[in-house]
Amino acid sequence: MTVTTSPPDHDARLRAGTAAYRRTVAAMVAVAVATFAQLWSVQPVLPAIADGFGSTASQAALTVSVATGGLAGFTLVWSGAADRFGRARVIAVSLALTTLLGCVTPLAGDLWVLLALRALQGAALGGVPAAAVAYLSEEVHPADAARATGLYIAGNPLGGMGGRLLAGFAADLGGWQWGIAANTLLGLVCLVVFVLVLPRPRRAAGAAPSAGRPAQGAPGDGPGGARAPGGRAGTPGMGRRLAAALTTRGLPALYAQALLLMGAFMTVYNLLGFRLMGEPFGLSQSAASLLFLSYTAGMLGSAVAGHLSGRWGGYPVLIAATALMAAGLGGLLTTALAGLMAALLVLTFAFFCAHATASAWVGARAVTGRAQAMALYTLAYYLGSSLFGWCGGLVYDAVGWAGAVAFAAGLCAAAALVGLRLRRLPPAD
Repeated sequence: MTVTTSPPDHDARLRAGTAAYRRTVAAMVAVAVATFAQLWSVQPVLPAIADGFGSTASQAALTVSVATGGLAGFTLVWSGAADRFGRARVIAVSLALTTLLGCVTPLAGDLWVLLALRALQGAALGGVPAAAVAYLSEEVHPADAARATGLYIAGNPLGGMGGRLLAGFAADLGGWQWGIAANTLLGLVCLVVFVLVLPRPRRAAGAAPSAGRPAQGAPGDGPGGARAPGGRAGTPGMGRRLAAALTTRGLPALYAQALLLMGAFMTVYNLLGFRLMGEPFGLSQSAASLLFLSYTAGMLGSAVAGHLSGRWGGYPVLIAATALMAAGLGGLLTTALAGLMAALLVLTFAFFCAHATASAWVGARAVTGRAQAMALYTLAYYLGSSLFGWCGGLVYDAVGWAGAVAFAAGLCAAAALVGLRLRRLPPAD
C-alpha cells in the first residue's frame, strides 16, 4: 500500500502561534499606534486651531492635509531607502525623526509655521507605511501574512482613536499645543517598544527573494547591516520595480480605492469636530473627542478583513465594504447624537475593512517591486486624505455639513465604479 504524505514546508518565515510571530505583530502594532497617533494628533483640535489662529475650517484642516501630503510625497523615497538599508531600520529612523519634530511643533506661533512643521512631520512618517506591510509580506509565512497585515492595520485605528482622544482631553487642559505634545510622548513610548520587541528578521529557506529583498543570510533588512550599493546580482533596478508596481494587473485599481475611499473617510473626520461643537449638538472639545471611540469599529473591521477575504475573495468584501460606507454616510445627516454615533461606527468599520482588504491584496500581487507598490498605495491613500480632505473643508465652508456628506458619498460611488475592474482579479497570479 502506498502512503501519500504532504511535502514538508521548508519555508522559514514566521508562522502564527510562534513567539517570534507574536513579537513581530506586537512591534508592528506599536509602530502603527505611534504613526497614526502623531499623524492625526491635530484632527480633534481643529476647531481650537481655527480659533487660535483666526482661520476657517478649510484652513485649519490644512494642518492635516499637509501632513498626509508630506507622507504621500515621500513614500517612494522611503521605499527606496527600505530596499537599500532594510525595512526595520527605516521604520525606526522614520519614527525617531517624527518624534523629534513633534517636540518642536507645539511651539509654532503662526499658522504657516505650524503647517511647515506638520508637512515635515508627515514626510518623516512616510517610512512606516512604505515599509511595514512589505516587511510583513516578506517575514511572515504566506499562509499567515494576511492575518498579520490585518492586525497591523488594526493598529491604525487604535493609534488614530487613542491619539485623537488623548489630544482632545489634553487640549481641554492646555490648548491644542498640549494635544500634540501628549501624542509625541505616546509616539516615543511606542518607538521604544518597537526597538526592544521586534525580533531579528528571518528569511525563507530555499525561496527566491523578491525584488529588493536580500537573499538568505545576506545583510540588509534588520539591525545587522545594509546591502551593498549595487544590490544582489539579478535584482531589478528601481525603474523596473516601479514600472512593475504601475503595470501589474489590478494594482492601479487598488490604488484608486485607497485614493477615493480615504478621501471620503477623511472628509468626515476632518469636519466632525466642527459639526459636534456647533449646533444642534454644542458639545465641548473633550466630549466631541469621545465620538472618536468609533475607531474601535475600525479595529474590528481591519481584524476580520483577512478572514472575510480568505472566505469570499477580495472583490466581494471590497464592494460590500464600500456600500456599507455609503450607508454610514447617509446616517450622518441625522440630528440625533445616538444616531450619528451609530452611523460613525458603520462608516469606520466599513472603511477599515476595505482598507485592510485592498492593502493586503496589493502586497500579495506585487511580487516584483513590492515596496514600490505599497509606497504607491500609501501615496494614493494619503493623497486622498490631503486633497479630498481639504476639498471637503471647502465644501463645508460653502454649503455646510450636508454638502460635505454628499461629497464623500460621491467619492464612494467613484470607488465602486473603478472597483469593477477588480471583479475577475485573483488575489495573486
